[in-house]
Amino acid sequence: MKTIHYLLCLLALSSTLASAQTAPSGKTIRIVVPYGAGGPIDATARMLAERVKDTLGTVIVENKPGGGGNIGVDLVAKAAPDGYTIGIAAVATHAINPWLYARMPFNAATDFAPVTQMLRVPNVLVMNANTARELKIHTLAELIAYAKAHPAKLNYGSGGNGSAGHLAGEMFKAQAGIFAVHIPYNGGSPAQLALLGAQVDFNFDNLATASANIKSGKLKALAVTTAQRSALLPDVPTVAETLKGFEVDTWWGLVVPAATPKAVVQKLNQAFVAALNAPETKTRFATLMAEPVPSTPEQFGAFMKSELTKYEKVVKASGARVD
Repeated sequence: MKTIHYLLCLLALSSTLASAQTAPSGKTIRIVVPYGAGGPIDATARMLAERVKDTLGTVIVENKPGGGGNIGVDLVAKAAPDGYTIGIAAVATHAINPWLYARMPFNAATDFAPVTQMLRVPNVLVMNANTARELKIHTLAELIAYAKAHPAKLNYGSGGNGSAGHLAGEMFKAQAGIFAVHIPYNGGSPAQLALLGAQVDFNFDNLATASANIKSGKLKALAVTTAQRSALLPDVPTVAETLKGFEVDTWWGLVVPAATPKAVVQKLNQAFVAALNAPETKTRFATLMAEPVPSTPEQFGAFMKSELTKYEKVVKASGARVD
């Protein structure tokens, strides 16, 4: 009887340890968003937090903005690796900032374990519609031809030096063999207002931000920056149809501290991938012009590595730097 009792105790202990190793459960999980409340990253994080509560329990969203996203992401890097602190990794924090900032509080390549990519939002090359008509520019090829025929006459706006719009513009100029003056603004909204006011000729804008003005006819969409055409603008060609290999996405996903056990990462991945694949989630994300991109941890890790490599060249070529 003593032997049987001992074996039962061992089985109970083994079960308890296995459960602990596949945490989180029974404790509040937080998703750290390294940007302010109200934007698309914040909104989508809150949607997912609601969707996974039946699987993971209570999930809250904490906004930790500042430092171009670096402050919130650093908090995640230094959190306990137990699955209860999840962070948002974005193209800015994990692909652009490591080359843009002279000093980084974390290592984007080694301080995190990927969970899954969440979403991508196409960027779109847009012109002021009146300017496009005056210059007789109806396609991307015509924009490039005009720029070559009128060197340094065109300019473009962005949300600031080193922003996604700035770097997309520099990639475009390099591949098209043209020159256009870059005019940085203090954020994406002022840059769009400058375009609407014909103070600049074109921008690379986020589709979620530009879509309303495209639909109203105030902006003319010449091309999207994704590798394939967007289902949201199926008649608008990609930049790559004119400039082979051009691809720029605004993307974000979920990461945890690097030492988080693989079993915990896998549990989180299963819960969030199921939420991303839910029809209701896809419908809600479509209103933000965002496309779910659920992935395995390995796929998201390989993607982030490739993006980090890509933007090293782009940032250095642009000369942008934050000291």
